[in-house]
Formats: sequence, structure tokens, C-alpha cells
Amino acid sequence: MTNFIEEKLRELIGIDSPSGYTKAVVDYTAGELEKIGYAPLFTNKGCVLACLGGEGRPLILSAHIDTLGGMVAEVKKNGRLRISPIGGLNANNVETENCRVVTFDGSVYSGCAQICDPSIHVNAKYNDIKRTFDEIEVVLDEVTASDEETAALGVEPGCFVCFDPRLVITPSGYIKSRFLDDKLSAAILLGYAKHLKDLGLTPRRKVYVCFTVFEEVGHGAAGGLPSDAVEILGIDMGCVGEGLTCTERQVSICAKDSRGPSNYEILRELISLAKASGIDYAVDVYPFYASDCDMAMTAGHDLKHCLIGAGVYASHGYERSHMDGVKNTLELIKAYTL
Repeated sequence: MTNFIEEKLRELIGIDSPSGYTKAVVDYTAGELEKIGYAPLFTNKGCVLACLGGEGRPLILSAHIDTLGGMVAEVKKNGRLRISPIGGLNANNVETENCRVVTFDGSVYSGCAQICDPSIHVNAKYNDIKRTFDEIEVVLDEVTASDEETAALGVEPGCFVCFDPRLVITPSGYIKSRFLDDKLSAAILLGYAKHLKDLGLTPRRKVYVCFTVFEEVGHGAAGGLPSDAVEILGIDMGCVGEGLTCTERQVSICAKDSRGPSNYEILRELISLAKASGIDYAVDVYPFYASDCDMAMTAGHDLKHCLIGAGVYASHGYERSHMDGVKNTLELIKAYTL
């Protein structure tokens, strides 16, 4: 199953999908569910839902297929682009990244995000410049030196800017890419759905999968959830960093994020199942983190909630996880539902 998940990850990562520009990834995800043998449904704002079977105590397994990105905020006098971040895109780690600018007529132009005046041999203040989106500009790979020339290409405010993910999977199992948050989890859920079909398994409770498309901007699971659901288990990146115990090779179980604690009953059950199943896991408190589970709670859904996911290092930058973390996450989902 890990080979299938790796294949789906490569395909998902290859589809640009910053929040608000998600039709292609929605169509892909729905198509994959149909290939496996399920009947996906769509919410008004584009989330993908499918029931995987089972009876009683309906559970939502939620991952998001939107990512960070940018939007053209200004075509500057020099023909370059000032961008506005979509979600938590950070100017410090977007510098020198290749990107694509999508115009309203469907044209796509390549470019690169650079600080203004980025040549070290020219700019004596290079090291002193604070990396903000006022100091970062997208340099198009087109012959343009004015706002008029750039506008003639069809590039204008409102155009999406999609950054190169640079996916690498090493022989040792490490996965490096932008947007593992949360396309890695989406690939895992597709793998879980295929596992059920391939083996003819029925979950011991009713299970929905939900792929949301506005998580990075704070309202992915705020609406459109199945009305009979009593619980949501977010499948999203596990935090890895100083003061936390999780590594990229583990499944992380979130005890608390910046919005508050997870449901204690679910938390204890997940820990117990991980121990009983020999799953390599960690329990952590995420200091600066919110998820679709939080959005569902804030919107007023009467659901118990918790969150798990493969450990992801360098979140919202050039991220890193591991195939062992993928396996452990899949095994915990299976232990919780089968």
C-alpha cells in the first residue's frame, strides 16, 4: 500500500492548488475515489466527501488538499510582481523559489521569487534586508521591464502564484517537498480507502472521508460536513521541532493545539491502540497550530475531535517526512476504524 500512497502523493503534489485555486485537485481526488470504487460528493465550496461504509457512530476522516501560495497584489513599475501570501506562506523561505503565475485566461508564466535587488555583488545591504512580502518580488521569465509589458501578458492583480514543490523521495525513505501539509495525509487517506476496497473490509463504524479545500485560510471544515457525524479525526501534518517528541518516522497524536485540547476519550483510545498495535507514535502539544477540526468546532458542529498525522519537519517551508511516518499513520487509522 505504501507504493500506492507514494504514487498518489507524487500526483497530488504535481497539481498546483493554493487555497482558492483547487478545481484541478478536487477533480483529481474525486476521480481517484471513483477509480477505487466509491461515489464522491461535493460541497458547495468544493470539498470532496465519500462514505466508505460501516454502520453507527459516523466518523469523519478529514485531510486538506489546498496549500499555501500567493496572489498578485500589484504589478510594479519595473514589471515585477508584489504578491500577497495565501495562508501562512512565509517570505523567509519563499525567497529564490521558482513559481508559476496563472492568468485569468489560463496562461501560465514561470518566474522566481527574489528579494528586490538580489545580487550580492551589487547590493551592499543584502544581508540587512528584512524578508517581508514588501521586499519580495516575483521576477517573470518573460521579457518585461514595465507594468505595461507585464499587463500585456495578462498578468494582473488577482492572478494566483503557485510555488514549485520540488518533491524528492530518497532511497532511505525521506520525503522532501513543499505542501506535504497536507497532501501527504490526503495520499494516506486514498491509500486507506483503497485498502478497504482491495480486501473487502467494512469499517466497524460508519466512516466518511472528507478532503477540504480552504484549510490553509481557516474555514476548510467549517461547513458541509455530514449531518449525522458525531466525530472528526483530522489527518494532518504532525509537528516536529524543538520541545516536541515526534520525528518524521512516527505518527503524531495531537493532545492540544493553539485552540485547545483534543477530546480526551479519543486521545486515550488512540494512544492505547498505538501501544497495542506496536505503532511508533508520539503525543505532543502543538504551540502554533490550528486545523480543520478546530474550524469545525468554531463553526458550531457538535463533534468530538482529535488529530493525527505523519511527523513533518520544517512546516510551511521545504518540508520533510518519512515513509515510516506514512506507514504508522495508516496503521493507526486502520486500528481506530477496523
